[in-house]
Amino acid sequence: MLKTASATLGKLFAVMALGWLVLGTAHAQSAPQSSRIAWLSPERIYNESKLAKLAGDKLKEEFSPREKAMNELGARLKTATEKYTKEEATLGEVDRARRQREVVELDKDFQRRQREFREDLSQRTNEERAAIAEKATRIIKQLALTEGFDIVLQDAVWANPRIDITDKVLSALDK
Repeated sequence: MLKTASATLGKLFAVMALGWLVLGTAHAQSAPQSSRIAWLSPERIYNESKLAKLAGDKLKEEFSPREKAMNELGARLKTATEKYTKEEATLGEVDRARRQREVVELDKDFQRRQREFREDLSQRTNEERAAIAEKATRIIKQLALTEGFDIVLQDAVWANPRIDITDKVLSALDK
């Protein structure tokens, strides 16, 4: 889920960077000047912005009833499995087969619901992150134009703190 949203933001930044690089190269050929580079941390934007915190609260509220139901179903499965294991030796063949089927069906239901829950949560998380990424991208573009950056990078192995614009983007996002 994080990788998908980061990948989308990354692709957008890569396209922006390539465009600025091409424009910067063409401009640099006509007049010698130094390029201005900026860097930001998308993970900080996804984790520290007010929008991200609001999205997290929204998702928690949206998914907490399902999570509670999943926990209850998991407890039922555990109880049923323990009871079956404990009584298995004393049950007749027909009862043992019936109870085993019930436990297996309960386990299948639990696994299915758990998978659906994870998929739905992942999808909603990606949707919320995409909205944050869209707003952040507009801010980054505006910041790049106003401050004269030729390229804005993300996910660098290392970047000098003087070119880090993450705090500026977070500040603008939180307004």
